[in-house]
Amino acid sequence: MNKMLSTAILCMSVLTSNSIAASTQENESIWQRLDAVIESWIGELNLYEAMESFNDWLTAILPFDIEQDEQERTEPNLPELDEPGTQQFAIHNIELGDVRDDVEAEVGEVQRATLNEYGVDWEAYHEDYHQFIMVSYDEQDQVRALFTNQELVTSEFGIEHGSSRQSVQDALGEPLEVMTKGLMRYQINSNGEYDVYELDGSYVTIFYDQHQDQTVTAIQIIDESLEQQRSEFYADESQELIEGFEYQLFDLTNAARVQHGLSVLTWSEDVRVTARDHSEDMAQNGYFDHNNQAGQTPFDRMEEDNISFTRAGENLAYGQASSIFAHEGLMNSLGHRENIVASQFERLGVGVAINEENQPYFTEKFYR
Repeated sequence: MNKMLSTAILCMSVLTSNSIAASTQENESIWQRLDAVIESWIGELNLYEAMESFNDWLTAILPFDIEQDEQERTEPNLPELDEPGTQQFAIHNIELGDVRDDVEAEVGEVQRATLNEYGVDWEAYHEDYHQFIMVSYDEQDQVRALFTNQELVTSEFGIEHGSSRQSVQDALGEPLEVMTKGLMRYQINSNGEYDVYELDGSYVTIFYDQHQDQTVTAIQIIDESLEQQRSEFYADESQELIEGFEYQLFDLTNAARVQHGLSVLTWSEDVRVTARDHSEDMAQNGYFDHNNQAGQTPFDRMEEDNISFTRAGENLAYGQASSIFAHEGLMNSLGHRENIVASQFERLGVGVAINEENQPYFTEKFYR
């Protein structure tokens, strides 16, 4: 039996009109600039145009101050990367089959371990989200899965982060169009966002950045036995899996921000509740929208939950089998990408719910 799979994403962002009080206390010169803006509004009869003018002014000044802070941050040195020894791909000099002790001698201690769709943990390693990788081990502590969305990929073909999709296909040939799991055959409809290859007893998924000329932006390597033991496309719902998806999407977002030279976001438990409530509402009632069925916007829901903000944005994704595929899809949608790499945001909460067909709903809420 063939099965077609569909996914969806939505985004929304806003700069609120109560930005003055929260955003102007840090720099007295801002008051002087604000006076000039207000003077230009005198006699303004169109409130909408006045607010648009204010939003343009505030958007213009905030990134300047934040980017100035970014220039003062120091980054750890990139590791020296070697060509793979036994496999065709390596991530941070790690290959499938390596043992945990050797991995942690290379990358340090695990920062977080959370359940993934394969029924094992993704164990995240990084230095303040620099040199970010995720690793899954089997019961013998051997590596069975790898992922990174940073410049840590090496291969015997010369494929690396930033390689073109054409160069990947020239080296590896045509990607898979169908993946068989048990009695099911799943059609791979990537819309050019990724290619899947079966290599070295593993499934290698290479993700492309459609806003950077379809160049390699991430890679996932899954041991064939681990992939095949997952007989269904979607994993069974559990509270542990929901929390795993939430933290994985948070970590992936911060790893992407660091890759783009931005500061990391702080986890917000309060807005996670708001985000999860909306995901649960969509999953239970079978809709997919920023506004709920009562007509509340994302920002209405934040205010109802007593979350103070001066700027906020929301990303939604539905139907992806994992946080990795959800994140990469969001990065390839311009509006969602702008939320993920917005320098003005400081906090992020992620809420996930899973419907009766085990399809995840992802809600990301960014704010400052």
